[in-house]
Amino acid sequence: MLKPTVGPIIGHTTTSQARIFVRGDFQSNAAAFTGIRYRTTNSKKWSKGLFIKLDASRDQSGVLMLDNLSADTDYEYQTGWFSPMSPTHTIESVAELPLQWPRETYRFRTRSSQPLQPRAYILGSCRYLRLTAGIPVLPQLGDRIFASISQLIEGTQPPVSAIMMSGDQIYADDLNLIAPDREYNEIIAKYRAAFSQPHIQRLMSGTSTYMILDDHEIEDNWPVNADTSGEVLFSNAMAAYEIYQASHSPACSLTTNDQADHSSLKHYWYQFSDGDIEWFVTDSRTRRNLSSENRCILDEEQEQALCKWLIESLARVKFVVTSVMFYPDRRMNGVDAWMGFPEQRLRLLETIRLHRIRNVVFISGDVHGSLTSRLTQSDDPDFEVNTIVSSPLSNSKLLPYATASMFILDQPLARTDTGEYRHTLTSQVVSQDNFAHMVVEAEHIRVNYHDRDGKHLQSIDIPLR
Repeated sequence: MLKPTVGPIIGHTTTSQARIFVRGDFQSNAAAFTGIRYRTTNSKKWSKGLFIKLDASRDQSGVLMLDNLSADTDYEYQTGWFSPMSPTHTIESVAELPLQWPRETYRFRTRSSQPLQPRAYILGSCRYLRLTAGIPVLPQLGDRIFASISQLIEGTQPPVSAIMMSGDQIYADDLNLIAPDREYNEIIAKYRAAFSQPHIQRLMSGTSTYMILDDHEIEDNWPVNADTSGEVLFSNAMAAYEIYQASHSPACSLTTNDQADHSSLKHYWYQFSDGDIEWFVTDSRTRRNLSSENRCILDEEQEQALCKWLIESLARVKFVVTSVMFYPDRRMNGVDAWMGFPEQRLRLLETIRLHRIRNVVFISGDVHGSLTSRLTQSDDPDFEVNTIVSSPLSNSKLLPYATASMFILDQPLARTDTGEYRHTLTSQVVSQDNFAHMVVEAEHIRVNYHDRDGKHLQSIDIPLR
């Protein structure tokens, strides 16, 4: 067996299941398979090999599903891919072959089912990796921060449950003025290069990684600048996105034999839970309506699902991920974020306020600066919403970092007949490459920002009620 060409990527993980993305390669139109075997860390006996056929229409990739796992348990696994000599082989027959597994062993941990147990996450967005003629230019600049994240994960308690990457995992338009990528093969090449760099590959092979797209998976400020060829660009970008980001997420349901059902992918937003913490990951990019009659950043189905979840969920903490900032608003170019959709934002805020929903935190990226902020309502002392922004993981020298002066902080976010929504920063604005290490404890959420070398920058405590 050969090592994966991309991956393995640990995707959606629960107390009993784990999804693992693997890409092989093409070999003279021969069929290719990927396999995995696993065991608990303290065991010496490997499981039987689990195999699936790699899909050429999905860039020779596939998602392996491990089932019937034990909660809160460390596992190790080996995985690879191969093309058997005989073209008649099936999934059942390759399981009988005397395969030599790749030597490298990876590790991951299943979720704990215990409520109130502290849980930790890594937050980040906007990872710039420039390619020239399909080859990464100074790739270590776009990969080094993942080595720092891996080092922190290995030495910290509580264990990190997951990484949340909230947009711009690739920059399909990194040479937008000269030669933006528009063809499927060009965009696929971006994903292969971005996800196969050594440090991010190591990180994602051992830590459950959740993703949602933003504009640069397509083009800057999509769909505002979409031209007549935009439908082709969008189709190509989404085909690549579905393979490399959505395939191992909860957005894909499972078949009756516990395989990822890619045909079931109807939308990119999704939900997942981790003990008494729940996440709603919105698609605030591809379901926009920019018409003056029904302007919205989330489509009606998604807004209704989000509100229903906010009202009915019994989770102690509710994280809402939106790739663009929910608030505060930017002084310039803010209309690409929620600032440009004030009616829908106000509906969400009023839903949270009128239903007395507590411990709602919005998580986003996009602005190439990191911060935390609190939102209150002037006539409702019981209302509070917080936001955590983490961006960028790796900036381009051509793009500026955000500073506090870029945000509108001296005006109410919104006004209603019952009062004003007012916000204030609760942190300094981080204006450098960084990531957030977020720990949810019984009484508060602690947000620790670190620079690309892992150096601690600041910590913020968000009280839970």
